[in-house]
Amino acid sequence: MYTALRLQKRLRSELRRGEVVVTVIEPQSYMTYQPFLPEAAAGNLEPRHVVAPLRRVLRRCQVLNGHVTRIETERNRIQFCPAGAEGAGGVQEVGYDHLVVAAGSISRTLPIPGLAECGIGFKTVEEAIFLRNHVIRQLDIAASLTAVGSGPSADAAADARARRKALTFVFVGAGFAGVEALAELEDMAQDAVKWYPNIDGTDMRWVMVEGTDRILPEVGPEMGRWTAEALRRRGIDLKLNTLLKSAEHGRIVLSDGEEFDAATLVWTAGVKAHPMVGEGDLPLTDKGQVKATAELTVEGLDRVYAAGDNAAVPDLTSEGDYCAPNAQHAVRQAKRLADNIVADHRGKARKPYVHKYVGSVAGLGLHKGVANVYGIKLRGILAWLMHRTYHLSRMPTVNRKMRITADWTLALFFRREIVSLGEMESPHQEFELAAGRRQPG
Repeated sequence: MYTALRLQKRLRSELRRGEVVVTVIEPQSYMTYQPFLPEAAAGNLEPRHVVAPLRRVLRRCQVLNGHVTRIETERNRIQFCPAGAEGAGGVQEVGYDHLVVAAGSISRTLPIPGLAECGIGFKTVEEAIFLRNHVIRQLDIAASLTAVGSGPSADAAADARARRKALTFVFVGAGFAGVEALAELEDMAQDAVKWYPNIDGTDMRWVMVEGTDRILPEVGPEMGRWTAEALRRRGIDLKLNTLLKSAEHGRIVLSDGEEFDAATLVWTAGVKAHPMVGEGDLPLTDKGQVKATAELTVEGLDRVYAAGDNAAVPDLTSEGDYCAPNAQHAVRQAKRLADNIVADHRGKARKPYVHKYVGSVAGLGLHKGVANVYGIKLRGILAWLMHRTYHLSRMPTVNRKMRITADWTLALFFRREIVSLGEMESPHQEFELAAGRRQPG
C-alpha cells in the first residue's frame, strides 16, 4: 500500500492521462497497521481506526480484492483468483510491466500437538478483535462458574478446575507482538475484573513462554531485563528457556515439566514469508523469502521488485546481514522501491535502500512502555508517549490520525468499554434458532 501510495503521488500526471495504471491486489479491502493491534485488542482504539481502506487511500489506483495463486515472471503474468470465486474455477490472468511482490508474512508455527486446534496468532485485526472478545468471555465464564459452584449440588472440584482454566492465559514468543499483546490484554483484564465482584485480579494467571533467555531483544539487553522485571511485578509468569511441547485439548505441557490447563493460547513465536511467493518462479532463500538486491529488485529478474517481510533485502549498514522483518524497514523500503520504479519508468538510475536501524519502542499497557531510540533508553510513561507518537506519525492519512487521536482523547475521560461481542463470530445462530434449525442452549 505504501508503494502504491508513493507511485500515486510521483506519477500523478501519467495516471491522470491514462498512460500508467497502478493495480493493487489484496485479499482484504484494507491495510492493517499492525503495531496498533495490541491497543485495538485492549479496547484503547476502535479496531476500524487501525486499518486504512485501500480504495479511499489509493484513489488513483485500481484495487482488486482476491488472491494471487501463481507468479510467472517469464511470461509477465500472474494468476489471480477474485474474492468470492475460490473453488469455483474463477482464476484469471493479469499482465504487468512492473511487478511488486509485497505479500508480507504469516505466523511461523511448529508441529506441536494441539497448537493448530487451540492456538491463535496475533497478526490481523480479526485476531485482535477475537482475543479481546475471548478474554472478556473467559471472565464471564469464570464468574458464572463461581456463582454456580456456590450451590450445594454443584461439583465444586470440577467447577474450580474449569474456572482456573478459563482464567489462565498463555502467550508463546516474547518478541514485540507477544509482549505487547500480553501486556495490553492483561492491563485490560485487570481493569475489567473491577466489574466482577467474585473475581480478583490475582485469580488470573498470565504466562509468557519464551525459548531463549531474554524478552524483547529489539530494545537491547538492559531494557529487556527491565521489561521482564516490570512484567513480573505485575504478577506475569515469565518462563524463559522454555518450549511449548503440547497443547492438546487445552492441556499445556512445557519443556520444564510443568502441565496445566488453559483456555487461551496465543502464538507469536516468529513469522515467515507468505507462502504465495513460492508459487511460481521467483528465486527464494532457504527461509522462503524472495532474493532481493539493495535496489529492491528481485535477483536476476527485470522490473520485478520485492520489499517488506517477504523479501531478503541486504542491510548495507551491516555487512552480510539482511534487513529485519519489521514495520520500520517495510515503510521505508516501500518509498525507495516506488522511487526506483519511477526511475526505471523514466530511464534514470535506481538508488539502493540504506537505513540504519534507529531503535525500538514498545507499549506495555496504559501509561507503560519501554524504548531504546538512538541509544536513548526510556521506560514508563515517557516511553509509552514516544511509542504512541511514533506510530501515530506512521499511520497513513490524516483521517486515521485524527480518529486515533480522538480515541485516545476520549480514553482520558471515560473508562474502557468492557463488553464481549463474541456472537459476531457466529451471527447465524440466533436466526437458525428462530427458524427451528437448532436447539436453544
